[in-house]
Parts: sequence; structure tokens; C-alpha cells
Amino acid sequence: MALQQHIFMDKYMMIVLGFLMIGIPIAFLSPTTGELREQPFFALFWASIGGIIAVVVYSGYKGKKARQQANRERRRKFKK
Repeated sequence: MALQQHIFMDKYMMIVLGFLMIGIPIAFLSPTTGELREQPFFALFWASIGGIIAVVVYSGYKGKKARQQANRERRRKFKK
């Protein structure tokens, strides 16, 4: 049961991931006019990329820990 709750990511991590993915085009496009910026915000672009990597790594870590806990519980039930 615990494994099924964390198949991909928490809902909060999905929201953060969505904001980070929206930040990438904002770094290159002006939100008010929709045109390309002359000087893009590279800091926003790289921060978004780094944040996406961090979210994916963290969700993988949490999934691994949940699988380990489920395996521990399964082994404990099987031994009894």
C-alpha cells in the first residue's frame, strides 16, 4: 500500500516541477508581450534546470526509501 502512494511524485513536488518548467520559457520570452528577450535571464533558466534535477532526484530517493520500507515490512510478515 505504501508503495502505491509514491509511484512517481508527491502532489507538492509536481506543483513545484510545474512552476520550474514554466520558468524556462519565461527566461527567454517576455510574459507581457510574448516576444523574445534581447538579453535572456540565464540565471532563471539554469535555476529552473537545477530545480528540476533536484526534484527528480529527491522523488527518486523518496521512492527508493518507500520501496525499502515496503520490502522490510513484507519480509517481516513472511518470517512470522
